[in-house]
Parts: sequence; structure tokens; C-alpha cells
Amino acid sequence: MSPGVRHLNVLGEFKPFGLVAEALDGKPQDDSADKYDYFLFDSNVAREAGKSASTSGFGDHEIFIRGNRIIWTTGSRVYKRFTVASPVITACWCHLGDMGEALLCVLQADSLTVYNASGEVVTIPLPQSISSIWPLPFGLLLEQAAEGDFSHNIHFSSSILSSGACDTSHPRREIGHSPQSNFSCMSPFVNVLKGDTALLSSHLILKDPMEDPQFVYVEDRGKLTIMKGYNERTIWTSDQVPLMASYNKGKAQHSLWVAEVVNPTADEAMSSLPDVNPVGVQLKQFSFHRIWQGKGAHAAACKVFMAIDDDTTPIICFLLQGQKKLLSLRLQIYETNSDVLFDVKPDMSWSIPAVSAAPVVVTRPGVKVGLLPHTDIIVLAPENTLLLYSGKLCLCRYLLPSCLSRCRHLHNVEFSANVAVSHDVKIVGLADAVEGRVNIVISNGQMFRCALRQSPSSSLVKDCMEAMTEGMISSLYNHFLALLWGDNDVTYLSKANSSVDSEWVSFSSIMLQMCRRSTSISEKLPVSTCQSSWDFLVNSQFHQNYCKLSSFTGASSQDELESQAVECSRSVTEAKPTEDNIFYSELLVKSLDSLHAVYESLKLDNLRKLDLELLGVLLCKIAKFLGEECYLDHYVRDFPYLFNNLGMHNSSLSGRSPPNLFRWLENCLQHGFSSADTNDLPPLVCKEGSFAASRAKKIVSFYSLLFGAQQIGGNHPCGVCCNVAMGSYSTAEEHTVLAMVGEKFGLQQLDSLPPGVSLPLRHALDKCRESPPTDWPAAAYVLLGREDLALTRIEQPCKASVQEAQANENLIEMSTPYMLHLHPVTIPSVIFDSFGSENAKFEDADSTDGSVTDGMEHIFTSCIQLRYGRDLRLNEVRRLLSSARPVAIQTSVNPSASDQDLQQLWQLAQRTTALPIGRGAFTLATIHTLLTEAFTVPKLVLAGRLPAQQNATVNLDPNMRNIQELKSWPEFHNAVAAGLRLAPLQGKVSRTWIIYNKPKEPNAVHAGLLLALGLHGYLRDLSISDIYKYFSQDHESTTVGIMMGLAASYRGTMHPAISKVLYVHIPARHPSSFPELELPTLVQSAALMSVGLLFEGSAHPQTMQILLSEIGRRSGGDNVLEREGYAVSAGFSFGLVALGRGLDMLGFVETLLDRLFDYIGGKELHNERSYLLTPLTEEHNRGFGQVTPAMMDTAAFNVDVTAPGAIVALALMFLKTESEVILSRLSIPCTQFDLQYVRPDFIMLRVIARNMIMWSRVHPSKKWIESQVPEIVKIGVEGLREDVGNLMETDVEALVQAYINIVAGACISLGLKFAGTMDGNAQELLYEYAVYFLNEMKPVAATSGSNFPKGLADYVDRGTLEICLHLIVLSLSVVMAGSGHLQTLRLLKFLRGRNLADGHSNYGTQMTISLALGFLFLGGGMRTFSTSNSSIAALLITLYPSLPAGPNDNRCHLQAFRHLYVLATEARWIQTIDVDTGLPVYAPLEVTIKESENYSETSFCEITPCILPERSILKSVRVCGPRYWTQIINLVPEEKPWWTYGVKNDPFNSGTLYLKRKVGACSYVDDPIGCQSLLSRAMHKVFSMTNSRASSGDSAGNYISVDQLVSTFSSVPSLIAFAQLCRDPSWNSRYRPDVDFQEFCLQVLFECVSKDRPALLQVYLSLYTTMELMADLVMNNRDVLCDSVSVSSLKLALAYTQASLGGKLTNARGSVVQSIFIGSLRKRLEDLFKCSRHLRDDLHSYLKLGRWPADGSDGKRRSIILSWYLQWFGVPSPSAVEKAVKKVNAKSVSSSSLVPLLRLLLPSTHISALSEIGRLLCSS
Repeated sequence: MSPGVRHLNVLGEFKPFGLVAEALDGKPQDDSADKYDYFLFDSNVAREAGKSASTSGFGDHEIFIRGNRIIWTTGSRVYKRFTVASPVITACWCHLGDMGEALLCVLQADSLTVYNASGEVVTIPLPQSISSIWPLPFGLLLEQAAEGDFSHNIHFSSSILSSGACDTSHPRREIGHSPQSNFSCMSPFVNVLKGDTALLSSHLILKDPMEDPQFVYVEDRGKLTIMKGYNERTIWTSDQVPLMASYNKGKAQHSLWVAEVVNPTADEAMSSLPDVNPVGVQLKQFSFHRIWQGKGAHAAACKVFMAIDDDTTPIICFLLQGQKKLLSLRLQIYETNSDVLFDVKPDMSWSIPAVSAAPVVVTRPGVKVGLLPHTDIIVLAPENTLLLYSGKLCLCRYLLPSCLSRCRHLHNVEFSANVAVSHDVKIVGLADAVEGRVNIVISNGQMFRCALRQSPSSSLVKDCMEAMTEGMISSLYNHFLALLWGDNDVTYLSKANSSVDSEWVSFSSIMLQMCRRSTSISEKLPVSTCQSSWDFLVNSQFHQNYCKLSSFTGASSQDELESQAVECSRSVTEAKPTEDNIFYSELLVKSLDSLHAVYESLKLDNLRKLDLELLGVLLCKIAKFLGEECYLDHYVRDFPYLFNNLGMHNSSLSGRSPPNLFRWLENCLQHGFSSADTNDLPPLVCKEGSFAASRAKKIVSFYSLLFGAQQIGGNHPCGVCCNVAMGSYSTAEEHTVLAMVGEKFGLQQLDSLPPGVSLPLRHALDKCRESPPTDWPAAAYVLLGREDLALTRIEQPCKASVQEAQANENLIEMSTPYMLHLHPVTIPSVIFDSFGSENAKFEDADSTDGSVTDGMEHIFTSCIQLRYGRDLRLNEVRRLLSSARPVAIQTSVNPSASDQDLQQLWQLAQRTTALPIGRGAFTLATIHTLLTEAFTVPKLVLAGRLPAQQNATVNLDPNMRNIQELKSWPEFHNAVAAGLRLAPLQGKVSRTWIIYNKPKEPNAVHAGLLLALGLHGYLRDLSISDIYKYFSQDHESTTVGIMMGLAASYRGTMHPAISKVLYVHIPARHPSSFPELELPTLVQSAALMSVGLLFEGSAHPQTMQILLSEIGRRSGGDNVLEREGYAVSAGFSFGLVALGRGLDMLGFVETLLDRLFDYIGGKELHNERSYLLTPLTEEHNRGFGQVTPAMMDTAAFNVDVTAPGAIVALALMFLKTESEVILSRLSIPCTQFDLQYVRPDFIMLRVIARNMIMWSRVHPSKKWIESQVPEIVKIGVEGLREDVGNLMETDVEALVQAYINIVAGACISLGLKFAGTMDGNAQELLYEYAVYFLNEMKPVAATSGSNFPKGLADYVDRGTLEICLHLIVLSLSVVMAGSGHLQTLRLLKFLRGRNLADGHSNYGTQMTISLALGFLFLGGGMRTFSTSNSSIAALLITLYPSLPAGPNDNRCHLQAFRHLYVLATEARWIQTIDVDTGLPVYAPLEVTIKESENYSETSFCEITPCILPERSILKSVRVCGPRYWTQIINLVPEEKPWWTYGVKNDPFNSGTLYLKRKVGACSYVDDPIGCQSLLSRAMHKVFSMTNSRASSGDSAGNYISVDQLVSTFSSVPSLIAFAQLCRDPSWNSRYRPDVDFQEFCLQVLFECVSKDRPALLQVYLSLYTTMELMADLVMNNRDVLCDSVSVSSLKLALAYTQASLGGKLTNARGSVVQSIFIGSLRKRLEDLFKCSRHLRDDLHSYLKLGRWPADGSDGKRRSIILSWYLQWFGVPSPSAVEKAVKKVNAKSVSSSSLVPLLRLLLPSTHISALSEIGRLLCSS
């Protein structure tokens, strides 16, 4: 057949878009202005760019190079720009290392720059002058410049560039190195290269950007030698197969090489590199092996490329322009077990006349031959004709528009009909071929972009072409191609603007043309003309009209005529079976098989019923020609009217049974996968690697997995390949769901399946919905309808695998169009979501300005409001902690303020200065800051106002006290509180923002900000120079803030630079030559504490020795009063360094312990070292809480100074170690003498230390607290009221002092042990003791029945009781941290007001109350405390039981240390978000904690928002309750801190848990007690009202409509939309006569809502309407439904219900559709068959003669009913029935055993149909 003529689809005139981009940027003004180059490539090369390519373009990407600039454009927009240091020599795409994505390699004179698609760059210095680079599959080939040639003289060729532009489809992968980083490759190996030029290789291989280039070897006669002196210039490489082509100018020959990776022996390496150390040689070496050489070419081939021959063999094409030919070599590829061998045979080459040529993808788009795309060749012949070749086969000739040279806008060009080109236009070249597009260069210099292929716009034609491509062998398909591309009237290939219908008509005509060619081969036979004329007559319009006019006789005469026509044609085919005849028959048979697979696949798509019908008509004609009676019967059963349209015969030439996909699916449902007959699957569906009939392949694979197939690799036993998404599975249903995700089979595809086919898949989804595995991709959860799990999975910050990322990429595709409401919802943040402007400002009725900014206005988020419900405790806490407005002074109406008012104001001012410490805890990490905003601090107002005098303002008297001095440290705390609010979005604060907020003059505000930022860990961004500038300001509070902030940020790192900075501020550690520095003691104390934080847990010996000596260091100068605070800081620092490591430090621990116990003092040391204690000190021991005399240091040390620091050091050093030895030495005084010897406040510290060491013994019971009290103290206190005569007053006072301090110490120990646990026992116990101490301070003791000792206040001062009471209350708040416990809040409010009322208020107790309030609502209730070692240490520092006397009192404990509680906090808060509404909701959680020493494994219920237990004891969290879908988060208890914000693998997604509300339930906010969730009663009530209203036509009345009710209980759009339809008056009027249908719709709606199966709405309606249409046809003769495909679907639905009832498919929630409903459909259909009068006669006629009812007034309806019957009862074809009847007749059985025997012969046929066959047998 002569090649056909096709018209080029000219896209437009081509110019590199880089020129346009340059023009927009401004032309370059350098010498290279006229020199540029470019190359085009496909978007698959760089997948990231492919995603964002302009849809308006034609899909080509362009790399444009001029000088040192590179412009990457996609279509008509610039995608990226690159600029390198020196001019670009060449560039290409290449795959380097293990990276899946291609990298852009840019060669310069002395370096190679490698870019990935995202812009990351690596620069590699080159050791030699490299002239060109070439991509290979495993690396980049570097070619050295020839001698005398230099890189800057290399001609920049676009052919070189385009060599890397092959079509690649590798998946993207993240690059492993950081952006903008240069890596040097100058290794010793390279030095050898540079040093010894005699060993230089002409080629190098770069395998990875991080490795050195390696030598390239040549394999010659089994030996490897370095590739040097071969004079082979590379002209082409492939990046998909390891091939290289080269040209040797001296020998005038081309060579083809195979690149191999070899592992040479050491001897070979030595022999190849005699002077090189073998250590420097890589073990893996790259060698080239020559497989072909061809001589006679005087110049190198100007182009080399790969294509595919017509038999799918790869070929290598050399374009020899001088000889005007294209030389093609067939490449033989042999695959062995471990290797792939390549070979070229000399006799397997041919030449085509060509001036230019290029590889294009035209005939088989998307088809792969191994790794290579199926590539054709476009050739420009010497006579300037453009030809398309598929291998050796010339397919067609392309024509150009005649006015091409004159036309700029090529929308309506006219084509030359008879000549290739007009006289003035000639094609002179081809360039830039990508896929099916190529540039043609014409004689006038213009270049046009042309498309050689137009993909069919008809999806049916596309599917059929794809199926024939994959289903036929090459020789057959090539013949089909020749017909397709030959000189015929196929419009859709010859014209660019063909319609969908014309495409299908053209395709059908080609298929029928093959039939005609088969019949017209034997033209010599005279019958052929008879047959041809007869066909003309039978197919004439007259014949058709005649058949319609005659009702019965016409049909019979038509049958006779058609029978004769077929016999006539058959006589032609049987007369002389020539070789061509056999070839065409095979071609048609293979075509029938391929198209039948498409036909079966189309049955699975409800939306392509029209395509199915068109294909059925074509297949009927092909099957009729081939005499495939079973195939013909198969198609006619689906579309019965085809029988009379085509004309049939009943004598079979073939016994082949067509594959029947529905039969295979039914057998799977009934008998399992193993019993299903694989012959029912089309071969193309089972073919591995094919993409045709993809829907059928997917459904077969899903059913195979669901019904017991074991997957081997990627294949099932039936041969169907299936992608399975990443994730674990334990059941067949879970495996099936993962397969659906892997195949991107989403909800939209599921809904387009026939209802019966979709039911088993919906069953699998429904079964997995309740509790799917936790490691599935998000797309799987969307498929299940669990968007809650999907969002949780998406927002987890852990880096997912590549497969999971790909699965999540198509999340929207999986959910479209039913879950679109999921995506635009913005989840309200815990931090951002302000709960209304009415709470944004703090208002007070008595306030003059009405509202102020107090630093807490942001606290009212929706989640925090949700937690505390409708009560106003947050407002109350905000009022209590506000320090930004004048305080109200309650006084009588008096025109002037009295001294009493001023005294009251002074007390109120002291309380105000203490508030910021608690406010910092209350607002901790509750607001995000914008890095463009300045830091604001709320005011600290010490003034008062007189409400009785119109809110007149009263200020403190500056003459009375120094106000500024009073406010210095409170301002610091106020700034710390403001800074602690910050919780940056990315988890860090930029250095720029910190410097931006730095004031010109240092102040306490910025000092407080620095400490706050440091406690959050944000000061790591400061440079050393920034730190130096802060210290150089010489500002006390700034120095303290920056030191402690840095130490907290670098906690536990032992950072050397920071440690040096800290030691500068400890003068005792300065060398003798160091200049003397005058540093305040509190700065030194802060430096000591900072050292401890920096070295925390390190047990660094030298640091411990330094800190130990600092505890006992003598004071110098006039800072004696602050000496105790310094020693305490040193003790805490020592304890932090040795935190919990007391038993690990063998060797020097004894020395440390002896020294520490020396500092503590004790009974055993009293006699030996009594000289250390001065009389003044012993005197001081008696009075705690009284005025403390000055401490005098002696020659050694003062125990009163050193003991507190040493005790806390021991406590932290042996924290949780359970050391009995230390416990015995750190004893509690047990005798009267010892009580006199040890200070009572030191006894409290000893109790705390002992309990921290014996951590496991701390128990929240009164008995345990009493066990802490020595017997002598217990007896003495219990007998206070009875008999005090035996004891002196001083003795009684000592006992009571000891008792109070021991109890307070035990309570603090309980607070530390149960910090943040909200333990009920600990809370009750601490509350009880707090009330007890409170009652003891009343003037009249309470007469409650408690057995606590009474009358303590008589023997101890009020101040001591107050301190102990407030310490107990503070411990209570530590236990209940973050809970907002109401009883504790009431106690704190009472204490706050009581202190002012009775005049016993001081700064220390007010600070304690403030801190306790902050702890109780820590972080707005979103944070709590941890009980890790580090947290306990930080809490102990905060709770240190020595309270300040005033705002500036730092004598015993630096006030800045009170903020260290931040280091102990954890954000264990969890909130639940409704995934449909995006709003926070209440939800019950079942929390399980592991067994401990106090309790067994326990599960308890919490209501979100809530705080979870610690990670060390948390085992699982489960969403329980009936209203939300269950989620289970299982954990392994670990001694690790809670997950921080944004950390990897956080199972709680930074405190957010997404929930999916079940349909039929309201949220707990809308329906707290569940009264609205009585769904069935409400629905029935609404339905009855709807029906009565519809029947009466009443439009008034106050009632709930269906759509309102459904939207209340469900957020599924399909259910709400259907409910609105049910309510629509036009819909009601339309279906008013059919009340049953209206009732059915409402009942189905109720079923879907109540069982939360919204997707089944479509299934129910589809099955119901199908049955109604069938009944309409039988009863009323309305032939709306003209096919029987829906009957097959109904049959599958019946098989599903039987499998579900029979236990083959199990589900705890039952079958997804009601079996009663399916059963009723079955009963109704069989009743319809009984109502059909002619059905039995038609069946008998069909079985006997193969005839269908005649076409006529009633024939079409009877044909359809017969087809339903045949499909429903599984009646086989007449030939199969005939065979069975013959076997029965041979047995001569009686009529009684006829049906059982038929049952054995026809197992898939229903018993009813067998009975009819039996009756037919008996009657005949």
C-alpha cells in the first residue's frame, strides 16, 4: 500500500522564548550578544516544572543559554534563571547518584555546576580542561579537550545539548545536599591526575556530585586500559541505556560502545595504574566495550539517536549528512540473570535517503519498549519531502500549507492538495524534536513548530487504539498501522479539526475495510461480484424500508436473504484459503480479542454507555464476519436490537466462548477467587504491563485481593498487576483498600461503577472505616470517609516516604467531588482564633477609661473558652492578675485621701508588683508574634483610684519611698511575663527582631525580654558579637537576663563560648593576673546558676569542683547580706551539673560528699567542729521568721550560709536515686538537743531533699506525711493542749517550728512528685493541710472533727505560718497546673483578699499567690508541668522556700530564678476539631496509663479540650463515645519529654486531633445530653409531616423540613442536596402520582443518614429506578431501557447479599445494603418474567434456532425481555445448550432426572432456566 498523505498541524512560528525573556529584561551589552544557544526538552525530565507548566503552551520546556546566563522557560513564561561565574560551554540533563530526579549539569571552563529542579546548586571544580559532557544512565561522562584544543574554543552545539533531552519519567526525590553549597573534589586521586599528565584519561565519569570523577577504561581483549590515545570523539550518548557513539577522524570510522561497571582485581588495578597507590583507586571502575564500527564516513554523523523498529527492536540511527542517508543499526539486547548484553550484527543495518531526521513519538504514544518510549523517525528526504517512518516501514508523507511563507497567524491556512511544498517554500531542515512535535526550517530561514500527531479526541477511539497496540503482535499491528496511515479517507488523521463522531466513523471504517480486504483477496472467483452486489442490495435503503413494512414475512425473508449473503461470503473465504486470507483472519481475530477487552471494561463505567453501544455494533460486525457465534450472541444479549439491525445466522463456525467479566466477578462472589474461571477474563486484562482496559484490570485486581488471592510481588495469580499503597494490612479488606489507593481509584470512580460491581468494594471500605491502621496514607482515609484521620496524617510534620507522598498528592482526586468541603476549611488555631471582640479588652464598670491592654486580651481563644464552658473563671483570673490599671481603694466618702488610704495603697502596690510573675505563667506561649511588629509590654501601674470619689487617682508619695527603685525589678518581671507570651510560628525568633527591639539605653524591660526569649530557647540566633554588646552596656538586670537566657537556650550543651562568657562574671574564678572587676553579688549569683544550666546533667568534674568551692567561699567586701543567696545559687548550680548522677560519679564522689556534709553541719560534726559556729549563729537558730542578725563568716565557713545550698545540691545530685546511705546522713533531728541545733527552715529543706532522693516512697496520704514527723515532735505537738508543764517554752516552740516546717516540706515534696498530674489524692491532701494551717491562724480555732494538732499559733509567729501556708498552696497549684481547678481557685482568691484585710500582707506571700494563680491556669490552661529530672530541678528552684520581703529583695534567692519554671513546662494539651466544620468540639477520650508503684494499669475518661498524662506513663488514647468515629493512638511509654511544636512523628499533631462526626448525632456543644440524637423518631415525624403536607398541598405551617433535619445530623453534601430535592415543590408535583417513589426516597435517605452510609444513596436509587424502568417496559410497553447490562449489575448485587449472608464477606455493621431490599428486587424481576406472555415461546425459539423475536411493534420489547431472562438466569449460548442436549440424548435419561443432569452440564445456569430447557427437550 502506498504511503498516505497527511497535513502538518502547524502550531506557529518558532523563536526561542529566551530571546523574548531577554527583551523583557533588557538586551545584554557584552561581546556575546549575538551568540546564544538553546535546547527543548519534555516536562517529564524535571517533574517539578512539569507540574507548573503553562497550560496555554504546548508542553515543551526550553533551556536558553547566552554567556554565563541560563533561562529555563515553560511554554511562554520564565520558570527559573541561573547565573554562573564564567561562560557556559555546554549543558545537559543527567541522573547522578541515587537521586530520582534529573539534574541540570552546566559545564564551564574550570568547573561543573549542578542544579536540581528546585534550584539547589553544587559546584564541582574540574581537574582537567573538559570540552563536553554527556549523560549516561549511571553518571555524567566528561570528555577532555583534544591536544591543542581549549574549552573556550569548543563550538556550542544544540545537538550536544539535545542529547540530554531524552524523555525521562523518573520519580522526583529530594536532593541530599543543602542549597548554595560548594564542594571541592580535590582529593589525592585528583592530585595524581594533575601531577602525572602521562596518565591522563581522555574521558572521566562523574557518578555522584559528592564524589571524585573517575577514570574511564577500555576493555580490549579482556584487559582494561585507561581510555587514552584512542582519538575517539564522543558524538552521542543515551541516558536510558549505557551506549556511546564516537567518531575517529584518522580512521574515518564510527564506533558504538557499551558502558559497563566492572570490579577489577587488585592486580588489574595495579597494572593499569603502575605509578599510583592502589589505595586511591576506586574498586568500581567504568569501562567501554566496542560492539560495532563502521568505516567510510569522511565526517562525523551530525546526529545520532535511538528509535524503535516496526518489530519493537531498538535501533541506533546515524545521520550522515555528507552521504545524504540515515544509517540504522538493529540493537540486539540479551537479558541474563545478572546482566544485560548488547550486540549489533553487521547484516542487521539499512539506510534511508535523508538530509535530516529526528526521533518523534507518533504512532504509539505512551507505549514503552523496556525503558525506552516507542519512537518513530521523521525524515527529510533529499527531494525535500517529509516522511514518517516506523522503523523500515514508511507510513505517510506530510504536506505543508501553501501560504506558509506569507502567513504569520496560522489559524485558517489553506493546504496544498497535490504537492508537498509550493514553488517558493521548501523544507531545508528539522530541529528540536520533542515527543510528537518538531521544528521545520524552510528555505526563507523561518522556523515553524509543527505537531505530527493529534491524539484522538474520542476517548473510545483512544481506548481501542491503545488496546490494539498492546494486544497485537508487531507484524499484525504494523499492517493495521499501514491501513491507518495509508492513502485512504481517514479524516481524523488527515485533518487537524476532526470531530469526535467522525473519528469513530473513521476507525470503524478501517476495521470494516480489513473485513472487505479479507473477502476480496480471491478476486478471480466469479462469486465475488455476486457477493458484492448482494451486499449492496441487502444494505440498501429500499431493503430496510421493505423489512419495516412487512411485519412477519419481511423478517423471515430478511433472514433468508442474510443467510444467503453470509453463505455467499463464506464460499468466498472457503474457496481458496490463501496466505493473505489467513493473515487477515488472524488480524481480525486479534482485533476482536483486543476490542472485546475494551468492551468488557466499558461495561464497568456507567457514564460510557453510549461508547459501549457503538463498540458493540462494530464488534457484532466483526464477529459476524468471523463467524464467532458465541461472541455475536454475547453482544446481542447486551443490546438485543442489534440482532435485527445486523441480521444473524445460527450455524456456528467457531466454538470459542467470549470472556465474560461479569461472570468472573459473580463467580468470585459466589465461590471465591480460586474457583473463578480465568478464561472469563480477557487476555489483555491479564497481560502484564499493559495499560489498555485499565478499569477492568483494576476491578479484577480488587476482587482478587478481596476474595482470597495471594499477591506475589506486584502480580496476582491471574496475572493482573496491581499497585498497592504503602501501609500495613491484616485482612483482605484492608489490602483491597490500599490497592484502590495505589491505583488512584477514588470515590468518583467508585460511583461510576455499576451498583452491583461497587457493592463488594463499598463493603471493604465500610468494614475498614471503624478502625483502620494508623500508618495509611491520607488518601486511604479519605476513601474510607475518615477525613479526620486524613487531615491528621497530612499535617504530621514527619517526612513521609516517596510512595506515601505520591499517594497523598492525588488526595483531592481521590475525594472529588464529594469531599470538597474538606479542603477550603481553615482550622482555627489555638493561638490565633480570637473568640470575639467583646473579650479582647478588659472592662471594668468602675474603670474610667473603660478598657485597657493588660497583656491578657488574647487569652480568650475558642478552644480555651470551650474548655471552661460558660463560667467566667478566665475573666476572674485576668482581673486578679491585671497590673495595667489603678487599683480600687475601698474608703469612705472623703474629699482628701488619708494616711490610712495611702498605707492601703502601699500594700496594694506591693501586690501589684508581684502580679507579673504569675501573669507570665498564665499567658505562657499563648500568642504568635509577627516579626515585623515591635515588642509591647503592658503598663505596670502602682497608682490607686477611689471609686467613692468618682475614680479619683491616688499616686504613691515619692517622698515616702523611692518609686523608681521600687519598680526596677517588677518592671523586669513585667517584661519577662510579656516575653513569655510569645510562641513564634516557626519555633524561633529571628536575630533581626531581637536587635530591632533593643533600646538605645539599657533598661529592665529589654532585660526581661531577653530572659523570656532565652527560657523559650530562642537566643541561639544571637551571635557572639551581639552578646558582647549586651554585656558591654554594664547594666545589672540586662546582664542577668542575657546570662540566664543564654544558659537556658544552650541548656545541657556545655557550649565553650557561652561558658567563657559566664565565668567572666564569677570573679572568684578569675586568674590572679586578671584585672579586678567590681560585680554585684546578684550578677555573680545569676552567673553561677547559668553555669549550672549550661552544664546540666553533664557531671563535669572540674565545674563541680569550682561550684562546690563557691558554696563555701567567704564573702568579700560589703556584700555579706547577699552571701546566702550566692551560696544557694552555687548549690543549685552544683546540683544541676550533677543532676541525678550521684551514683554514677565513682572515684571522686566521696570527697564531694564529705565537703557537702561539712557545709550542711550535723549532729555527728557538732563536737568536732563546734568552733565553726559563733554564739550569734546559735542564737539565730532559735528564731525562724524573726529578724535575722548579720551573718559573720569565720576562718572556715558559716553553716547558716552554706547549709541551704549544700542541701539542695545533695537533693539534685541524688534525685530519684533511692540512696539509703545519703538518706541516713541527711537526717531529721530526733532529739530535743538536735532540734535546738538545726534551724527549722533547714529542717524543711532536709525533708524536701530526703523525699527527692527517695522519690518512689512519696505517697499522697496523710499517713505518709505523718511518717515524716519524728516521734518526739509528733508526741510534743499532739500534747500541746493537755500538758505543757513538762516542757520549757523554748522546747515547745522548737517542736512546733519543726512540725510546721516538716509538714510544709512534705507538702512541697508532694507537689514536686505529682507536678502537673492533677492527682486527686494529692490535691485533696494538700487542700486539707492548707485549710488546716489557715484555721490555725484564726483568732478562734476551728472546732472541726479533724485530728490535726491544735493551737500551733500560740507557739509560733504568724509570719512562719503564713509562709508555710502559702508554700503548701503553691505546691497544690503545681499539682493542679493547667487544670483551672475551681476549688483551688476559690482558695487562692480567699487568701489574696484575706491578706489585705488583716494587714499581714507582704510581697513574698503575694508573689506566691500570683505564681499559684499562674500555675493553676498555666499557658491559659494549655500547658502543665513534667516530672523529669530537669523539670523537677527547675521547679525546686522556683519553689525554693525562702520568700522575698520586698520587690527588690534578692538576699536569699535571686527573684529572676522564680521564672525557671518555664523549663519544666510541657504542652500536653489536646483539642479536638470537627473535620467538617473546622470548629473545636467536645469529645470523650479514653486514656490508658501504664502500671506504676502506686496503681495498676488504669483507663479513665477525659473530655477534650484536656491535658494528657506524661509520655512516660501514657499507653494509649482512644476517641470513644457514640457520636464520633473511633480513633486509637497507641504509644510506647518512654522517659522522654513531650513532643514539641512541629517535631517529627508527633502522634498528636501538636495538640490537634481531627474528628469525624457520625451522621445522625449532634455535637456535644449543640446537644450536651443527647436528647436531639433520637434520630429515628424525628425522621419519621418529619417524613409523615412531609407526606401529609405534600398530599394536602399545604405550604404553610411551622415544621422542620427534611433538608433542615438532615443538615443538622450530617454534613455530607450529597445527602443535604438530595434532601433539598425531596423538599422541592416541583419535584413533588412531578412525582405526586408515584407516592411509593417519594416514600422510597425518604426511607433511603433515612437509611443512609441513620447508618452513616451516604454513598449508598446512589446505589439504592440506581437499583430501584432500574427495576421501575423494567416494570414499565413489561407492563406499559415503554422501551426506555434497551439493554441488559443493568441486569448483570443487579445479579452481582444479589450475589453480594448471598455472600454477605453466607459469611464469605463479614462486617460487624452488617451488609452495606439491606438484603431484604435486594431480595424484593429479585422477587419482582422474576414476577415480571412470569407476566411476560411470549417469553417461553421466545426462549424456545432462541434455544432451538438461535432466533430472537422478529422486529416489529412488539418484537423489540420481547427481545429486551428475553435478553434480561438470559442474563438473569445465566442461560448459555444456543450452541452450548445444543452440546448439552446432545449429551443428554445420548444417555437416554428419563424426564425426572433430566434437570439434575443438565445442572451438572450447565452449572452456572439457574434451575428455572434448566426446567425450561428440560421442557423443551421433552416437547421435542
